[in-house]
Amino acid sequence: MEPERQKLTPKELEESGIAVFREEAVERLAELEETMLELENRPDDTELIAAAFRALHTIKGSGAMFGFSDIEAFTHNIENVYEQVREGSIPVTDELIALTLQAHDQIGKMLNATDQDETDLLKKEQISAAFTQLLLKDETVADPDAVEAVPEAGQPSDTITYRIRFKPVADVFTFGTNPLRLLDELREMGECVVVGQIDDLPLLEEMDPEACYTSWDIVLTTDHGMNAIQDVFMFVEDSSDLSIKVIESNSGLNSDEPVKRLGEILVDRGDIQPEALNQFLNTYERIGQKMEREGLVGPDKIQSALAEQEQVKKLKDSQKKTDTIQSVRVPSYKLDKLVDLVGELVTGQARLSQLANQKNDASLASVAEEIERLTAELRDNTMSVRMLNFGTTFNKFRRLIRDLSLELGTEVDLVTEGGDTELDKTVIDQLNDPLIHILRNSADHGIGTPEARQAAGKPGRGTIHLSAGYSGAHVLIKVRDDGSGLDADAIRSKAIEKGLIHPDSKLTENETFALIFEPGFSTAAAVTNLSGRGVGMDVVKKAIGSMRGTVMIDSKKGVGTTITIKLPLTLAIIDGLLVEVGGEQFIIPLASVEECVELSREDIEQHHGRDITRVRGQIVPYIRLREEFNVNGSRPDIEQVVITEIDQHRIGFVVDHVIGQHQTVIKNLSKVYRNVETISGATIMADGSVALILDISSHLHLVEKASLEIDSRESSGQTVQD
Repeated sequence: MEPERQKLTPKELEESGIAVFREEAVERLAELEETMLELENRPDDTELIAAAFRALHTIKGSGAMFGFSDIEAFTHNIENVYEQVREGSIPVTDELIALTLQAHDQIGKMLNATDQDETDLLKKEQISAAFTQLLLKDETVADPDAVEAVPEAGQPSDTITYRIRFKPVADVFTFGTNPLRLLDELREMGECVVVGQIDDLPLLEEMDPEACYTSWDIVLTTDHGMNAIQDVFMFVEDSSDLSIKVIESNSGLNSDEPVKRLGEILVDRGDIQPEALNQFLNTYERIGQKMEREGLVGPDKIQSALAEQEQVKKLKDSQKKTDTIQSVRVPSYKLDKLVDLVGELVTGQARLSQLANQKNDASLASVAEEIERLTAELRDNTMSVRMLNFGTTFNKFRRLIRDLSLELGTEVDLVTEGGDTELDKTVIDQLNDPLIHILRNSADHGIGTPEARQAAGKPGRGTIHLSAGYSGAHVLIKVRDDGSGLDADAIRSKAIEKGLIHPDSKLTENETFALIFEPGFSTAAAVTNLSGRGVGMDVVKKAIGSMRGTVMIDSKKGVGTTITIKLPLTLAIIDGLLVEVGGEQFIIPLASVEECVELSREDIEQHHGRDITRVRGQIVPYIRLREEFNVNGSRPDIEQVVITEIDQHRIGFVVDHVIGQHQTVIKNLSKVYRNVETISGATIMADGSVALILDISSHLHLVEKASLEIDSRESSGQTVQD
């Protein structure tokens, strides 16, 4: 028995529909912005122009449907302008692109603002007036003696005929949606025949006056693509039976191809069964429209099939393709909840496996193995659902670089690569601000003015490369510019001036570059709106570290700078190495672990008690987790050192025992422990106990800081205690 669907109040339904509209409008705005940035480079690209028109048309139509009359009115003139652009009457200019981007920003504000202040209203009026002026210019320039070219009779145009079958959910009216408006939109797109189907109409006494029992068969001949038709139904597609099929196209026109007979069309549409085709043909030829009495098919379906046959006769084309809408839109919070539930399932499965091992029961062990296999498959599929292409963020960064170059008076191109690299949605969301900081620094500090670049023997126009790619269980995101590069001497001098290092400290080039991540550090000579305040790169490192990632700098003076961000694919579930110290358990992210080595008392005495060990000829500092977390108990005679590597630096963690690999479901810490830098989270073990997850990056930062302090004291002649 199916569970009863929860009924929402009319107000809740209206709010739900508005939320869907806002989400869809944001996507269309993103498409519009991306199209504008592409048009700057390819102003004659008709496909881009058509895409801009479709985005504006969709925003306008959907805004009217959901009561955003201000958006509808504002977008109307803009849509008219792009109609003229599409027809070639108005050219694509820098002025038009800049104006459209301003309109894009204004629509975004109108979507989210409940009340607009006078500044917003004035800005909106100015933009509308500018677009109206473009239309007036077009009318003024037009030649009054020009004769509109009319295609010769029978001349084929670039059109496609679609079969659209639309059956809305019965309570579609409660969502504030009027299906007739959708049909009107289709009529505006081309030659359209609409036939209503009332087969599901109940008896009068059983009828709900607020329900919709009608479905529609539509035959549409248009020069619009499949995406434009899908846009018409985008707010109802998830709750409706909708099929859109291309039945004929004039590309590769073949006039010799016979048109399908009426019965064949009905079979193709599923209105009659193939075995009843001959009976249909005989009955139709004998009694025509009275054939519904034979129980074969209703008159409405015959009428729509006839309309389809008539449209196909006009095209006579044999090329067909099918595309049915099958996507489902799911709010992100529901996916987050699903990931949380999968995490709980992973924990429960671990308990079951542990119980099976303890009981030594073959049947229970078999069930546990099956549950483990299914859980792993469910986990992988669930995580893949939350994965998004990193390229979804490229558009906003291209807009950022464009606006910055205009503000700074520089010439900069943003080149992107690896847009199909997938990352967890949570990672992409948290990565936005750090990348903005890095790109702003590259545009402001790195690229330089055209005059300065030409004086250095470089092209006046600079380039910033933004790329993404996989590296094992991580994603590498690189920002590379061809600017002036970092000046190690200037960074060192500024660090000495601020007291970050001692004048006699000996640092490698990479260690010197890492100083720019210190709070308050800046080498800018003057404070501007973009730089010089010492805020930015320390925020970047902290944000990347909170995602269990690392950031590295590689720079060459006069050549350019590359900043590499290394991030895990997901923040929800990781593979970890489970270790034990005095009965307490800890998780070390497995992606950072290189190897495990033994540490005996002789090894400690050999290094005179200093917290270092020699691994394969290299000195590696280590941290004792027992001392760091004040774990009681005595140390074993032989301890284990887990060697990890991060940011090309190695650091060890001394533990009592290494238990083994552990699939770790990350749980956020409470507010009380959220500021503990060396811990990134916790996980629940199979026995219900809690294990802390170490933040390797923060531990490394503390070791580096302590090392700099020791170097400073040694340089000043102070005695250093081990």
